[in-house]
Amino acid sequence: MTFLIRTIDFTAAGREIIRDRVVEQDALTIGRAAENDIHLPDLAVEQRHVRIGRQSDGTLAVNALGTLGFGLDGRTVTHGVIDPRTGGEIALGAARLDIAREGNGNIAITIRQVAADEGKGDARRGFALASVLPSKRAMSWIFAGAIMLVLLMVPVASHLLRTPVKNDPKSDMPGQVLMDAAWSAGELSLKHHKLEDNCESCHVTPFVSVQDETCLTCHEELGDHARKPRLAAGMPPLSTGDALQWQIAETLGKEGPLGCVSCHSEHEGPLRQKPASEAFCSDCHDALDTRLTDTALADAHDFGKEHPQFRPAFYASFGAAKPVRASLDSKPVERSGLKFPHDVHMDARGGAARMALSLPDYGQPLECKDCHTLTADKVSFKEVRMEDACESCHSLVSDRTTGGGFSKLRHGDVKDLAQDLARINSGPRPALAPRRARPGQFAQGGAYAAEFGRPVRSFIGLSNALSQGGICTECHLPTVKQGRPDLMPVNLPDRFLTSGYFSHEAHKKEECTDCHAADTSKAATDLLIPDLKSCRDCHLGATAVKTKTIVPSSCAMCHSYHVPSGQWSSEGKEPHYSPAPGPAKTSIAAILGLAKP
Repeated sequence: MTFLIRTIDFTAAGREIIRDRVVEQDALTIGRAAENDIHLPDLAVEQRHVRIGRQSDGTLAVNALGTLGFGLDGRTVTHGVIDPRTGGEIALGAARLDIAREGNGNIAITIRQVAADEGKGDARRGFALASVLPSKRAMSWIFAGAIMLVLLMVPVASHLLRTPVKNDPKSDMPGQVLMDAAWSAGELSLKHHKLEDNCESCHVTPFVSVQDETCLTCHEELGDHARKPRLAAGMPPLSTGDALQWQIAETLGKEGPLGCVSCHSEHEGPLRQKPASEAFCSDCHDALDTRLTDTALADAHDFGKEHPQFRPAFYASFGAAKPVRASLDSKPVERSGLKFPHDVHMDARGGAARMALSLPDYGQPLECKDCHTLTADKVSFKEVRMEDACESCHSLVSDRTTGGGFSKLRHGDVKDLAQDLARINSGPRPALAPRRARPGQFAQGGAYAAEFGRPVRSFIGLSNALSQGGICTECHLPTVKQGRPDLMPVNLPDRFLTSGYFSHEAHKKEECTDCHAADTSKAATDLLIPDLKSCRDCHLGATAVKTKTIVPSSCAMCHSYHVPSGQWSSEGKEPHYSPAPGPAKTSIAAILGLAKP
């Protein structure tokens, strides 16, 4: 097939220039690339845009080669058919290709460029909506004025004319300022989502950043990480650019780098507050001793690289009023007042295991969970009670009652023990000598029979129970108080790691002995708290690569900022910040208990 390609151009003076060339082939390609049969240097045209090919019936098939369509007789299509006898027009960018059959049978393709303002006076334009609307410039000014009126003037006017009320975020005060939602930068977080219609609860003064005193209206019991002056002294110096930005921000009413909004940004969507990054903590604690020369805190940068050894709280002397903290590197010795060899009870082949196998409550060798039970919060442990955890093997049964049952000694107080022993030894005594007895009604079993002597046997029994080798000293250390035998008071802290948070529930797949060396501990003086090295078997810094055995761990995984983990109380109420006190002295409370977050 023969194609006559005719290109019509115009000179600067408006003179028409016509160029013809003949192509002998059955198909043509059109596009911006130079290797096409018809080259159209127009950015609106693809590199290979259209292919025109002859069909068996003499018509021409026109198909798009790229992702863009083309215009065919006023319609945008991706493929079409042109009958050369009737002709057709293809629109590609600013070019128009008229296709028709000439008298000699050749297919003529006439290419011309469309002027930029062509069609402006088209009659069809009169049917468009744009023909009856104001110009674009006029519409722009109209919309700008409406926006100023609705989104600026109405909210400002309603704020100035409203009756001032006391700021109270806990009350319901929606709609005080009309259309102020249009100024919102985004949705609030999950915790503040109920304040969506109460902007005034936080934004007390217009165009002024939220102040700390407003935040503390609700978060009144939230303590600071440390006193503000000390926090400021411990912060690393700001860079020149950051310092300049903070000067500008403070000029506009924003509080300094220690303000609430410097860390807690809002209007970022209904999300939970993300924990602080490792850099947030390490920026200050990396070289803290260079700024706070009087601090007792060791530098910390990364849990996997630089972190001080754990310093658990424990009682270092018998009967001490308060616990002390010491590094595990110093091999601390716990003086709890108890005698308890863990290895004897955990030996799968020992006597304790054989006894447990014979008891229906166990049926297997003893395990840690037989004595230590998690609380409902899955973080701390319940108090280990002798009656629940120990009495199955260490019986306190003392005598048979008159009703056929058994009585047992009370546990927990030496005075109760003395009373129970005195009751047991109040029965009839053997005769002082053979064949000697009181006469008449004063004889044993008589109407006036009585024991006139001192209850020596009860005193002997109490002394034997509290002395070395007695029943009480199997677990307790004997002592003497005011000249009388007694037991050393039991001192165990409610928490050992007072400055960190630890969840046993998160480690439930691990064996207790993986971290606590209870199976090899031969004395109760062993402080069975895992050291830093054992935790690093799994936990490395936040930048560590997560694997099946490695868990990237940031500072926030174990430490909180506003409320130090040591400030937990049994009532569940978190007090204002003060230097973290030592754990309270208790009896046998939560041997392995850790605090709630």
